[in-house]
Amino acid sequence: MPDPPAATVVIPTRHRASYLEVALSSIGPQALATGAEVLVVSDGSDPATEAVVRRHRVRRLELAAGAGLNAGRNAGAGAARSELIVFVDDDVEALDGWLAALLQAAARHPEHDAFGGPIIPRLEGRLRACGREPAPITALDYGDADRDATVVWGANIAIRAAALTRLGPFDESLRGRGDEEEWLLRLRASGGRIRYVADARLLHRRDRDDSRLTRMVPAAYRLGQTARRFDRRKGVAPPLRRELRTLAGSAWHAGRRRCAYGVVFAAHTAGRLRELSRERRR
Repeated sequence: MPDPPAATVVIPTRHRASYLEVALSSIGPQALATGAEVLVVSDGSDPATEAVVRRHRVRRLELAAGAGLNAGRNAGAGAARSELIVFVDDDVEALDGWLAALLQAAARHPEHDAFGGPIIPRLEGRLRACGREPAPITALDYGDADRDATVVWGANIAIRAAALTRLGPFDESLRGRGDEEEWLLRLRASGGRIRYVADARLLHRRDRDDSRLTRMVPAAYRLGQTARRFDRRKGVAPPLRRELRTLAGSAWHAGRRRCAYGVVFAAHTAGRLRELSRERRR
């Protein structure tokens, strides 16, 4: 019987073949060099996605349309043939040495159950920004040295299969903010440890079309709604006055600095306020 792969890289995707092409082009050679396997989990049927997978000669699972990101993660974990499962989003580009750094950290720290690295945001369109704020998409940077962490994000996270077996799968009822954090909270509550790996760096991309305000604003609004729901679930949802203060600050930033990021931040808070109004009507 052949040895199991060094790791399984699971990439959930939904009708985003152009993003997946970049992700696989950067991940595939690293997987080959380290003895890892790559598994794409497709949320619904998509001929363009199938073509990208065939071109890169990686494994693929297909779920029912609308299954969701956490369902994709769980299906990928269930089909993995390794003891270390690496989850990434389909809109990433892994930098050189990313996968080797995760594998080395997992070997050096058997007492840790989860590992994650820097997530560097990159908008490939031309939004006017003041330079005072980071790009308004998921990012992570704990510095240039490895360290224990309280959280890492699902765009760049490796988890031991034994930990998933022990704690159970990702919560498939969660869509948007908190989808991976809920599992990490369970891990920490059980005494599990998370390690930040400074050399496991990847880019979190938005291509030219998705970098436009007409795309980013509605996405931020929807994410704000899910963020408020997850904060409420954790018992940390801020009161109305604080949400309004954040909205006012974002609007001021957009106008005073002529910064498009402020518009996106304001849309996120508007989504939170919409969810808060629903809370009050219940």
